[in-house]
Amino acid sequence: MPTTATKPVDLVLAGGGVKGIGLAGAVVKLMEAGYRAYRIAGSSAGSIVGSIVAAAAKNDQMTPDEVRDLTLSIDYRKFLDPGPVERVPLLGPSWAILQGTGIYQGDYAHDFIAGQLRDLGVSTFGDLRLDDDELPEERRYRLVVTAADVTTGQLVRLPWDYRRLYGLDPDEQPVADAVRASMSIPFFFRPATLTSAAGRTSTLVDGGLLSNYPIDSLDRTDGKKPRWPTLGVTLLPDLPENNDKVIPALAPLRLLGGPSLLEDVITTILVGRDQAYLNLPWVSCRTIRVDSTKVGVLDFHIKQPEIDALYAQGCSAAAAFLATFNERECLERFR
Repeated sequence: MPTTATKPVDLVLAGGGVKGIGLAGAVVKLMEAGYRAYRIAGSSAGSIVGSIVAAAAKNDQMTPDEVRDLTLSIDYRKFLDPGPVERVPLLGPSWAILQGTGIYQGDYAHDFIAGQLRDLGVSTFGDLRLDDDELPEERRYRLVVTAADVTTGQLVRLPWDYRRLYGLDPDEQPVADAVRASMSIPFFFRPATLTSAAGRTSTLVDGGLLSNYPIDSLDRTDGKKPRWPTLGVTLLPDLPENNDKVIPALAPLRLLGGPSLLEDVITTILVGRDQAYLNLPWVSCRTIRVDSTKVGVLDFHIKQPEIDALYAQGCSAAAAFLATFNERECLERFR
């Protein structure tokens, strides 16, 4: 259980590719204000940031300054690690997309995450187990990440679903493997695979396809009053006014007078469910909205000034939220 010297919260971090830099800024500002994450739910980029924060929170191992320095020092260009086929000019990436293997391997991202977690004393989900009898047995972990199992056609929450769906001991599963699955942007990164105890292999891709902002995942389901707030950080712009900010890569279509319906459909698939949640009072009152519209999801060639600016946006958004956040009122009004 959290110590009385800190203000415990459960934390939900949305996906958004490179936009996830803004998540880190918001998390650091919360830490500076005395908040400490007890449990974290993350999707895609949120799973990357969330895994580091969850590991650090295990023994209160990282200061806000250390989290900031780590975030601002990441070389995002290294995340683009093409395989042998993808290195063939023009035809390689196209062939990879057609085959469904992804343009980039994602091995560097996996190894980077595994290394950071290892430095914090975390390898498997067993290292993130909680001794908390108020939680269901399968949910007693500091971290849960979302992924989409396209073989069985469903959203999976890891480590919660390892035993139920795959017959695997969640305590023995590597955290970095789950995070890598959650960030597997289809056709961009190679999909992750998971083999069940029965020998069936599932293909896992980015959890953001089905739940980019899983704000309800850590809520109590027994009808009792929450022990502390669940706060969320989202990178979504206000829609529909800023539909064009969700997928900057489609800008050429708009300039050429391309079909707006295509963009509207893709945008709705990615963020429709979460946008509906954001319009509800019980979600809006506990959501930190980071303005990330100047950075695209796939802008892995982002330069340091842009990284600094997006990180600052996350800090500013959290500061503005905390200036008006009433914890007591939120807990009493919304359970």
